[in-house]
Amino acid sequence: MGEKPRCRVLVVEDEAMIAMLVEDMVLDFGSEVVGPVATMDDAINLARSAELDAAILDINVGGSVIFPVADILSERGIPLIFATGYGSKGLPPRFQDSPTLPKPFSYQSLEEALRSALAGQPCHTEAV
Repeated sequence: MGEKPRCRVLVVEDEAMIAMLVEDMVLDFGSEVVGPVATMDDAINLARSAELDAAILDINVGGSVIFPVADILSERGIPLIFATGYGSKGLPPRFQDSPTLPKPFSYQSLEEALRSALAGQPCHTEAV
């Protein structure tokens, strides 16, 4: 009773080992993982319908760019974090201001990105 809800973070990553590492990091952060999913179809379905507080998106999923999923999430007001080996230069102009995690990334960089993305969400309140 009185416990705050855990933030729900969609993880889209098609490399199994990376997906498991990201999942562990998100859980260690204290959030709940939605997914991880490794296909565009699954990602689009969850982006449209799942209750989410943030999303961590690999830019290249199965040879397709993730931007249609990012567009859906943006329209829903869900904060995005892009994970990429290409850096922010691989993002279209509409996503240039989104947080980007360069692969490989550390727990600390993921934690900072999640803290920033979830700062305004009701599921994430930190003691001041």
